[in-house]
Amino acid sequence: MAEQPLLVLAKITAILDAFTLSEPLRTASEIRASTGLPASTAHRLLANLVDHGFLEREGERYRIGVRMAYWAGPATRARDFTELLTPQLQALRDETGETACFFRVEQGARVCVGVAETRHGLKREMYVGRIQPLHVGSSGRVLLAWTDGLLDEVASGELPALTEATITDPDVLRAAVAQTRAAGYAITVGERMEAASGLAAPVFDQHAALVGALTVMGPTLRMPVEVCEQLVDAVVTAADALTAAFGGRKPSAA
Repeated sequence: MAEQPLLVLAKITAILDAFTLSEPLRTASEIRASTGLPASTAHRLLANLVDHGFLEREGERYRIGVRMAYWAGPATRARDFTELLTPQLQALRDETGETACFFRVEQGARVCVGVAETRHGLKREMYVGRIQPLHVGSSGRVLLAWTDGLLDEVASGELPALTEATITDPDVLRAAVAQTRAAGYAITVGERMEAASGLAAPVFDQHAALVGALTVMGPTLRMPVEVCEQLVDAVVTAADALTAAFGGRKPSAA
């Protein structure tokens, strides 16, 4: 009778657990001793694991296969991103007193993927998953400035006015994005919502590609331009710290 799948998975898990950072290479006899599996069962499972890339054989010893590392990469990256981002957002919120959030480019828009809300009663609502246009706001400016080809794509389409301060002229938008790239950050007031301000800086990965925009936002009543300028060092420093935490680096100056 065929072995039950869950029992097979338990045995495979036991075999994989036999490998550790201190003992990355194990012989078949060491694996049998560690798992308690019969020799015939261990031999069959080890052969199957090698055939499917879970393990690799090096002489008489086995090690975790490269394919396992490939599968683990996305999960590790997603977990590390969340674990690194959340405390940084909270720290920036506590330092500035305003809502700190993180935006990424998704399908021609910007999406909030992390937020630490201000403790002030008066605030501009933001939540994870909120989708907004790229041509408005400080985070949009940062995403346009450091994402290859995105500015051309956005500037060639419609630029609807959300407020009187929204940039609707492609040439003006291009100039604003160029200024953002030169400065290393963006400050906007009232572009997406009247009486709302934002300050954003870029975060990069190990290939110097943009990960997203770290942003502080709040009512213009508390964040007029002069206050935003005072917060630049805090936001840029926090963005640089995130870049370093991701093992990233800034792109070379053009």
